[in-house]
Amino acid sequence: MNDPTTQNHAGGSEMLEAARREKLRKIQAMGIDPWGGRFDGHAAIAEIRAREKEIVVEPTGDCATGHPPEQHGPKVRAAGRIVLQRKAGKLIFIDVRDWTGQIQLFIGRNQVGERNWELAGLLDLGDLIGVDGELRHTKTGELTIFVEQLHFLAKAIDTPPAKHKGLQDPELRQRRRYLDLIHTEGSLERALHRTAIVRSVRDTLASERFVEVEGPTLHAIAGGAAARPFTTHHNALDIDLHLRIALELHLKRLLVGGIERVFELGRVYRNEGIDARHNPEFTMLEVYQAYGDYRTMMDLTEKIIIEAINATGQQYQLDWGGKTIDFTPPFARMTYAELFAEHTGVEADDETAIREAAARDGIEHRGKHIDVVKNLLFEQRVEGALCGPIFVYDYPASICPLTKRKADDPTVAERFELFVQGMELANAYTELNDPDLQEELFSRQLEGLPEEESMARMDRDFLRALRQGMPPAGGLGVGIDRLVMLLTGATTIREVILFPLLRPEVE
Repeated sequence: MNDPTTQNHAGGSEMLEAARREKLRKIQAMGIDPWGGRFDGHAAIAEIRAREKEIVVEPTGDCATGHPPEQHGPKVRAAGRIVLQRKAGKLIFIDVRDWTGQIQLFIGRNQVGERNWELAGLLDLGDLIGVDGELRHTKTGELTIFVEQLHFLAKAIDTPPAKHKGLQDPELRQRRRYLDLIHTEGSLERALHRTAIVRSVRDTLASERFVEVEGPTLHAIAGGAAARPFTTHHNALDIDLHLRIALELHLKRLLVGGIERVFELGRVYRNEGIDARHNPEFTMLEVYQAYGDYRTMMDLTEKIIIEAINATGQQYQLDWGGKTIDFTPPFARMTYAELFAEHTGVEADDETAIREAAARDGIEHRGKHIDVVKNLLFEQRVEGALCGPIFVYDYPASICPLTKRKADDPTVAERFELFVQGMELANAYTELNDPDLQEELFSRQLEGLPEEESMARMDRDFLRALRQGMPPAGGLGVGIDRLVMLLTGATTIREVILFPLLRPEVE
């Protein structure tokens, strides 16, 4: 793999590193630790910039004679990474950046003294420094820290990517996320937005009296979702275990136990392919509310998303992949059957027409349950056309083994999925709490559906829990990575997972 942090040939790279190491040696010779240490009392650059209003301009200057007015600003202390340097005789201008912003430094030989000036001459792009100085404006009006004391905090041995080329290779950006965060515009901001979104989700649920718990990540039975698990072996017990593919069944046990509003926000693992919307390790939110239903979960889902947008300080109209998504509430709501008929031209209860449409679309339908065929057609014809946000509700019951049926039509499950730009963002049910029906559904496979694609895995302890009486409830699952994608403008899940799964690096 070509590394853009090096020059076009090994010799050039070695020369640049040698020059940096020579500067490191000179810094040490000055009695300065090139790896720095504790640096108390510094403020975030965003906070320093917010103090611009404290700069006082004295009306003593004489514009006619070319002397600018005198300025007096607050004393500040900052720390950050050097991202730009410009030297002009006895002056050095440096731009430093921290995780809140960027600001210019002015280092004048006459203002800082010989020792600080000598140290300033040993600085490289990428080095970490601290400064004490006065916040003022330059003659051109740029907000600047006029340095009085320079502190060296850490040396960058490798040369950063060229300013105008940056990091062009997406895989390199994901593999060396530290470089991506430093040098790719928007990368650090996206990571910090993710933190704000996750915090908002927790705050919203706490405001609705939900309790956060932590369930096991190693399961004896991989249940709660249609997915192939990762399997491992526990030596002491001599048993196979599975990394969890869902959070559902343990959270429902807690509903039975009396925790009436419960959620978990954690990692799940599915042994599946990797693409723009899938990573084998991802973050899932699951929520269960006693005495609610799937419509309760629709309202909660909408609130979670709206509050997350508010937490990032954005408007409800967001750009994503060159398109505008309007999250202004309330979100649209349509039934599965309505959308199926609209986009396929076939009624959802016409088995013959569904199989004919599937055959025309190249979908293998022989030997498969009609609802499996219908859902394959729905995925192929309908989902990609849903701009959203739109709640699609009332799914075929036979493909929803953990979902309560509608009282007036047992062929329909009280389930919704939230779609945005053709991508499933949330999935929710009115939870099935009939232990006998649940056991029946666990006991049979849908025709033509292999076990790894089915949720019909028998968890007998879960059935025992249901026999104690689980309250009627609504349940919700939200893909956090996809939510972050949509709210930060990322078009691939790899941009919002700091360390996505990658093939082993070839040296």
